[in-house]
Amino acid sequence: MWLIARRSFAESWTRLAATLLAAVFSIGLIAGALQFTLRAQEAVSGSDASEYSRADVLVQGGSADPDDPYSAPDGRVALGAVAGRPGVAAVAGDASVPVTASGADGEPILPPAGAGTALRPWTPDGRLNPYRLESGRGPAADGEVAVTRHVARAGGLGVGDTLKVLLPRQSRDMKIVGIVTVRGHGSVASGDLVLAPPGTVAREAGLPAGTWQSVWVKASGGSVPGLRAALARDLGKGVTVRTAAEVRDAQSADLRGAGASIGGAIGMLSSVAVFVGLFVVANTFGTLVRQRTRRLALLSAIGATPRQIRRLIRFEALALGAVASAGGVALGFPVSALLTHLFAEDGFDISAADAQYGWIALAVPAAAGILVTQLAARRAARRASKISPMQALRAASTETAGRRWPRVLGALAVFACAWIFFGGVFGIRSEEPPGPERTAGTSAMVLMGCMTTVAALAVLAPFFVGPLGGLVGRVGTAVSGEAGRLARATITRSPRRVSSAASSLMLGVALVASTAMIVLSVDARFAETGREVMRADHAITATGMTSDGQAPLPRDAARKAAAVPGVSAAAALTMAQVKLVSPPPRRPSPEEAPEPVYLTVTGADQNAVPSVLRLGGRLPRLGDGQIALTSTVMKGQKIKKGQRITVRGTRGRVALTVAAAYHDPSHLFADQALVSDATMERLDPTAPAQVVLVSGGAEQALSRAFKDAPGLKVVDRAGYVKTASDAMTKGMSVIYGFIGMALVLALFGMATTVSMSVGERTREFGLLGAVGATAAQIRSIVRWEAATVVLLGSLLGLGTALGTATLLHVATGSSFLAPNAPWWLYAAVVTGAAAVTFAVSALPARRAVAIASTR
Repeated sequence: MWLIARRSFAESWTRLAATLLAAVFSIGLIAGALQFTLRAQEAVSGSDASEYSRADVLVQGGSADPDDPYSAPDGRVALGAVAGRPGVAAVAGDASVPVTASGADGEPILPPAGAGTALRPWTPDGRLNPYRLESGRGPAADGEVAVTRHVARAGGLGVGDTLKVLLPRQSRDMKIVGIVTVRGHGSVASGDLVLAPPGTVAREAGLPAGTWQSVWVKASGGSVPGLRAALARDLGKGVTVRTAAEVRDAQSADLRGAGASIGGAIGMLSSVAVFVGLFVVANTFGTLVRQRTRRLALLSAIGATPRQIRRLIRFEALALGAVASAGGVALGFPVSALLTHLFAEDGFDISAADAQYGWIALAVPAAAGILVTQLAARRAARRASKISPMQALRAASTETAGRRWPRVLGALAVFACAWIFFGGVFGIRSEEPPGPERTAGTSAMVLMGCMTTVAALAVLAPFFVGPLGGLVGRVGTAVSGEAGRLARATITRSPRRVSSAASSLMLGVALVASTAMIVLSVDARFAETGREVMRADHAITATGMTSDGQAPLPRDAARKAAAVPGVSAAAALTMAQVKLVSPPPRRPSPEEAPEPVYLTVTGADQNAVPSVLRLGGRLPRLGDGQIALTSTVMKGQKIKKGQRITVRGTRGRVALTVAAAYHDPSHLFADQALVSDATMERLDPTAPAQVVLVSGGAEQALSRAFKDAPGLKVVDRAGYVKTASDAMTKGMSVIYGFIGMALVLALFGMATTVSMSVGERTREFGLLGAVGATAAQIRSIVRWEAATVVLLGSLLGLGTALGTATLLHVATGSSFLAPNAPWWLYAAVVTGAAAVTFAVSALPARRAVAIASTR
């Protein structure tokens, strides 16, 4: 049997080539997704690359957020209060100011893996300085900086170049005098660093002379925990004393969590690749086995047992999987590079990490490839083992009727699996409060359930071939006469063959149509609500993107805009994230600890807000110490109007009064909370401005006012809504990339199935040619079969897409996910499906004519 398997594999290698390519593409997507995940985890890992690597103890002013290891402490500590104490060998002041650095091309430099960029003090004391100079020197004068290697590489900068740094209150040009690494890494756990003389950093952080946010301490010997305890006892309750190892461990744990989240997100996307690959390989492998019905029946006739035939098919699948795995692993590297580029466009840069060549990166996708091909061949092997010896006598490739109930029961079993995911929707809705997290979780469950439903529809597809084939056949008979009648006969006689091609087309149509429906719905809702909320005529925004969305603006941009003739109002919207301390967050259950609640707060000039924004609800003019919350936040946290709440900002805890509930239907301007500029100064005086909204004035006059400010642009209302919505939906480039690759794979599977089905019917076309069928009639038969594939694949695919969009709308309750696609989308999808199907049928039609003419 092994000799027969080897000979069979060698003789049918041309047919296996198409299946092999489908498997290579599928495994390439799996390998690329895994490679990207490992690179992303490498980019966010490296807690040893910490600016605290040489410090033993950290004395932090006030308190630090225990849920955010990167947050700055909310108090101040005097350097002199720590220096000279027993056990202290050296001290250095530290402060962190969030900034945006621009490269040589003027575009913002993306910090690695969604982290941030901070202005930090250069530490001259070698006992505490963790930075290794790769070139240049340390900064000594105001206006000089040293940068981490990732900043230099990503920005195309070198020693002596000018670095444009956007500080919270101003923009400055600074000279790069050095490039540094930390323990061999081009960045640290918190992201990129711009290192300046201590005086420069203290001034930008607004620190009184002699005080710092933190003080690094080098122990002179003895126990580090003992020194920490002694400093905590002597300095009192106004500071927080922690060991540097404790901070590094907290950052490492946070990075591992970030890596797991990235892996989960990519895993969700790569599951589409696994599903499509399994679907396509199973289709093509099943067609390949069906082509060899007579040969397998002959093997049964000469004594081969069903078990031996199953082994034969599985051996072929094993050989196919081994070769495809090798090609797929190699293909994974360019796929990973493409994903890295797409993620960088959306503000998530992992280029600091190198390609991975470990056993996980190589062995796991190879094993997955073999597993996928074995699973794909399982059904084909079972079907092959049931071929009776009498089928060796059949002259044509007709299909046996078979039993309908096993197929129906199989489809019901797959539907039941889909309901495992749909059932998860109810659990998420009951446990999660309204908000982005609940919407994202619910959408993921719905999409996984719908993807499983596609497999069930593929199982049932042969049942639809008869009625649709009859309809197409009657049309074909009316149009093409005898050729249409013959096409109807061949379609209805072999429903499994037609449904195989239609299933691949259905998958492609479902991917394209469902994505288009969701994107069009979201874009239309953003455009509608954005125009409704934004009263301003113009917006001044940055041209670049950061890991947090749109790049920030200098806060004095509003003052410059207000000075332009004709401008009646100008308001800068500043944004900061604060932690809700009181009321405390709700516990998911008595056994579980509550998750911390962070709110995105928008600060704006209250005198200008009514002129630039039209927010829902009765929103009064907010005073210092007042906050307005959206109704969703108030409902989720059970907060009432007039209630006092406490939040933690960068300067510590701030008590605020809830003055009103409002609603921002666009989610673009003040999505969760709104405060006055004075209150924002208390929450986060370094909060960057995201946009300046301007009422009145001319666009040309505003553009002239900011012509000397690179990286800024003046846009109209529609232009800013589009820019802001694009920033809100970042990550779509990666989704488009995955869907595009999966679509190519699905269409390749359809083309392969159509081509193989023509080769399967060599005797049939030869007989038609022998009895007088013309070349035009042969081509017409193939095309009418293609029309059936288009009709069946389009109906099932559009039905799946419409069902997916409807379920997303019902499950999430979001007005942004509405199944009201325009009519032209359906026409475009059907036209595209028809064009692709007839295009891939052109070559098989010519082959059919060639077969008929040689018989």
